[in-house]
Amino acid sequence: MAIRILPAIGDADAARATASLLHQLPDAEPMPPVADSVTLLDALARLAGASVGDLPEVVLVHERIAPVPALELIRELALRFPAVGVVLLTADVSPEGYSAAMDSGVRGVAALPLSYDELAARVHAAAVWAGGVRRHLGAAGPEAYGSGVGGMLVTLSGAKGGVGTTVAAVQLALAARAAGRTVALVDMDLQSGDIASYLDVQFRRSIADLAGIKDISPRVLQDAVFSHHTGLGLLLAPAEGERGEDLDDRAARQTISALRARYELVVVDCGSQLGAASAAAVELADLALLVATPDVIAVRGAKRTVRLWDRLQIRKAEDTTVIVNRFTRGTEIQPTIIARATGAKVSRTLVPASFKELQPHIDAGRLQDLGPKSAVRQALWTTAAELGLTAPRPAQSPSSDVPPQPPGVPPQLPSAPRPALPPGAAPGVPPGMTPVPPTGRRRRGDKGQVTVEFMGMIPLIALVLALVWQFVLVGYTFSLAGNAADMAARAAAVGDDPAAAAEEDLPSAWDAEVSTATSGGVTTATVRLKVPVLFPGGLDFPFTVTGKAGATDEEGG
Repeated sequence: MAIRILPAIGDADAARATASLLHQLPDAEPMPPVADSVTLLDALARLAGASVGDLPEVVLVHERIAPVPALELIRELALRFPAVGVVLLTADVSPEGYSAAMDSGVRGVAALPLSYDELAARVHAAAVWAGGVRRHLGAAGPEAYGSGVGGMLVTLSGAKGGVGTTVAAVQLALAARAAGRTVALVDMDLQSGDIASYLDVQFRRSIADLAGIKDISPRVLQDAVFSHHTGLGLLLAPAEGERGEDLDDRAARQTISALRARYELVVVDCGSQLGAASAAAVELADLALLVATPDVIAVRGAKRTVRLWDRLQIRKAEDTTVIVNRFTRGTEIQPTIIARATGAKVSRTLVPASFKELQPHIDAGRLQDLGPKSAVRQALWTTAAELGLTAPRPAQSPSSDVPPQPPGVPPQLPSAPRPALPPGAAPGVPPGMTPVPPTGRRRRGDKGQVTVEFMGMIPLIALVLALVWQFVLVGYTFSLAGNAADMAARAAAVGDDPAAAAEEDLPSAWDAEVSTATSGGVTTATVRLKVPVLFPGGLDFPFTVTGKAGATDEEGG
């Protein structure tokens, strides 16, 4: 059976040299190379969406791959695609380099410049390992692969400060927890994060404490996460904002990987400022949400944020979803305008503006106590169901084994059985919520608004049509005047009545004033016509349209 090999090499010359060697390997089926880490992760995700068998057996990662560093990329591949053997192509073949590569989860290291024998040996070993993992996954059932790639990662970013990003993050996390999922809520707004204030939490640990730890074990993670009485696991921002600089993209990726290995859903509040840690979170996210309010400043901020993510190659606009917060019936900026301006998708459920019901809970630090009748809570919990955050994950067969984990990745423990839905509850909708269509009232309101706006536009449309018709009449009058002058000049040149000739083909609604003059053997006729107002035969404008024509005087001949 052919070994499918996917090279991830950014340098064009190195990619051509590697492809030349791969085509010489027996039983090798090289796939088109990818130039960056984002394209590699997207390609593997699409292939894994169909089945494990569609994934390549071996992925070659060059040490100069960008924008994600090679070892961080390999850690992500080992976590998300454990049935793929990864081989690192590097010039660093020192013992320290080998140790770092093995810790990241590679199945082999090939030294640069590549040699045929070494590349063949590394590819064959990685393919054999991948084949063994896939046979195990086949025995456990296809769902085993999906349950071994870690929990879902959702990030929320603000188009600007004060748009309600933290409120949305807390309520989405609470909705998923109410549906029975294990949820971690992470405050990655490192300098001004306030999840602790919203939930009235005082805890000595923060996400900054994990920055200097090379291997985050389950025990270390448990010490850093605060267990809230709502069932959420809280990883808070540091109380001292300057400590946020300690959390770089490597530490952020490692922290997120550890959280995804333990929780079914990880919700990250990234704030409105993009740093190295929040950029890494947005890039790794299964679902990136952008919170905006329906005003010009926020929409411009959302547009800048989406373009920034695209320039940094961390997230495409079409892979981003905008949550519209503080929406009112009188808002002029509609969701369709936000979608066109940003190029991103917009959530169907609009979160209403309701400051009065939120303010007491925010001041008391009890946002979790927002009642089920709250319009804001209902909208955000409906959004959670719409985005799939409350849907239970596919259950793994009791007889299936836990798939083997790559080196450096903690083993996955089977999740506890889910509680049955209470009577009358709708699947995918958290308990305590009425499954009402999210935008039914809005649609009825839109119908009336469109009707009123159309009725208001009718006078303007009629005025425009009248002006167009009037310009047509002016042009037609010019044409009639020119033709009548030509007929009058010919009649006068042969001695006939020029006025009768001018009015012969002239419609009765137009009255002509005809005058002639002869000079130098040439007879000149001038015809003046008045322009009617909208309807010929009625009122006329006071000015006239003049047509002139000449003909050689033939009367003496």
